Amino acid sequence: MVVMSVVDDVETAGRIVETEAYVGPHDDASHAAARTGRTLRNESMFGAPGIAYVYRIYGIHWCLNVVTDSVDFPAAVLIRALEPVSGLEEMRRRRMVRGKPVSDQALTSGPGRLAQALGITGVLDAHPLDRPPLVVLPGDPPEAADVIQGPRIGITRAADWPLRFHIRGNRWVSR
Repeated sequence: MVVMSVVDDVETAGRIVETEAYVGPHDDASHAAARTGRTLRNESMFGAPGIAYVYRIYGIHWCLNVVTDSVDFPAAVLIRALEPVSGLEEMRRRRMVRGKPVSDQALTSGPGRLAQALGITGVLDAHPLDRPPLVVLPGDPPEAADVIQGPRIGITRAADWPLRFHIRGNRWVSR
């Protein structure tokens, strides 16, 4: 699958190479876990499948999720990493750190990095992902043997659940 963003009339896009699933209120790592319930922050997770759930983490980075289940059942897939396919120069410009470029490998290898590279902000929360400016398009699926499934990373609750998926050997996968 490919994520394409058009921000300020500039198109950027990347092939999804890493994801993490958050599967409902019984998932303690989910923003919509039963202990939290429905809040203003996670409201879009309870929306229709195929919309964006965009939130800020650590008060700094935006993260993009695709809502995946039925209305009122909060489940979503976090897009953790992309392999750039278009708009590389714009991604480099958006990802400058203190006026200096980051390595190409660091452009989209992580959920906050990819959101910054694609120009994704909270304005796109609840946006239907079948229309611009943010679209998820079908693409050629990877070979099953190339997909690695393992525990989620960067979380403390239910971290051992094998709901992280990434492409074996892809240089854009987060570390």
